[in-house]
Amino acid sequence: MHVPDGFFNAATSVSAGVVAAAGLAVCLRGARRELDDRTAPMAGLVAAFIFAVQMLNFPVAAGTSGHLLGGALAAILVGPYTGVLCMAVVLLVQGVFFADGGLTALGINITIMGIVTVVVGWGVFRLVTGLTRGRVAVAAFLAALVSVPASALVFSLLFWIGGTAPIEVGAVAAAMGGVHVLIGIGEALITTVTVGTVLAVRPDLVYGARGLAKPLVLRGAEGATTTVDEPEPAAASGKLRPFLLGGVGLTLVLAGVVSFFASSSPDGLEAVAENKGFLGQASDHLVTWGLADYGEVGGIPVGVAGIIGVGLVLLIAGAVAYAARGRAATKV
Repeated sequence: MHVPDGFFNAATSVSAGVVAAAGLAVCLRGARRELDDRTAPMAGLVAAFIFAVQMLNFPVAAGTSGHLLGGALAAILVGPYTGVLCMAVVLLVQGVFFADGGLTALGINITIMGIVTVVVGWGVFRLVTGLTRGRVAVAAFLAALVSVPASALVFSLLFWIGGTAPIEVGAVAAAMGGVHVLIGIGEALITTVTVGTVLAVRPDLVYGARGLAKPLVLRGAEGATTTVDEPEPAAASGKLRPFLLGGVGLTLVLAGVVSFFASSSPDGLEAVAENKGFLGQASDHLVTWGLADYGEVGGIPVGVAGIIGVGLVLLIAGAVAYAARGRAATKV
């Protein structure tokens, strides 16, 4: 759903940029409560993983594909404030280095793909975990499923307000919502599998699962009870480095190898724009160097471009997370 240059007028692009900047400022402060020396590397890994999986377009309908947005996944794994920062880094790297999403539309993309997906995904996740007594898998599935069409509908509203082509907002919203519900199913499956895998290996690293475990109650022979609280996250599962190395290895395989098999069909936004007659409003991207379109411009194999992108996102997101972390330090 990366919005290209030319879809929105200057006033809407600037306004969305202000909203995105304000949201990032709030999240930089809020992330201090979510990050420390132990969890900051996790934020870098989550951002790099989302970048890699976003390269893996999957078919959702005849001639249409979709890909992970990742806002709900990021919020569940590293927290909503840090999740927005992760998404912003991914979108920044995609726009600046790979011509994936317009530079003038960066504020639009951060707003609809970063802030909206995280806020909606996290809100649904918290609501469902409360109603289902902590069923993380169910909550993750529904959070991801709802976040994608929510983002699509916000795009439709913004395009109606400040798009560069007249549209029937109801028809566009119906088309965007419909195809992105299908994409949301794929997003929900990827999110649920990813969160479930991390829960099975390192439950202490799933931000959304903190505080959901019930304390263990031990009953003695004479009826006396002892309550054992949930262990501190830092002591829950040992060293973090092996998990991080494994995660980076998987991410590199996804970006460097599996990306060759991604669907080449237009994604949901591009398909709707073509069908509704406003795809021609897109203008050429300012980035025309070798990594544009993930190597198609410069003849670089998509896998090589993906590996470079993973490295950039990992470094930038990790640096942002370390800069935003709280004062408390925990040994990795």
